[in-house]
Amino acid sequence: MVKEITLRQVGGSVGATIPKDMADRFNLEPGDRILAVETHAGVLFSPYDADTVEALAIAAEAAKEYRNALRKLAQ
Repeated sequence: MVKEITLRQVGGSVGATIPKDMADRFNLEPGDRILAVETHAGVLFSPYDADTVEALAIAAEAAKEYRNALRKLAQ
């Protein structure tokens, strides 16, 4: 499903309002946390999961540590 969302100024940040029917389907309520992941196609919103956050941090550290090897493998 595709929904158009209008971004709004919220203090010093920019906020997005999720349509009620979509929030209901994903059991999202005010105060819930979600992850915003940058992808090659845009931004992916996903339910917050501490294990996912930890795994992404480990992957980022490994990519940083082995960036030269990864660059060679990408050729």
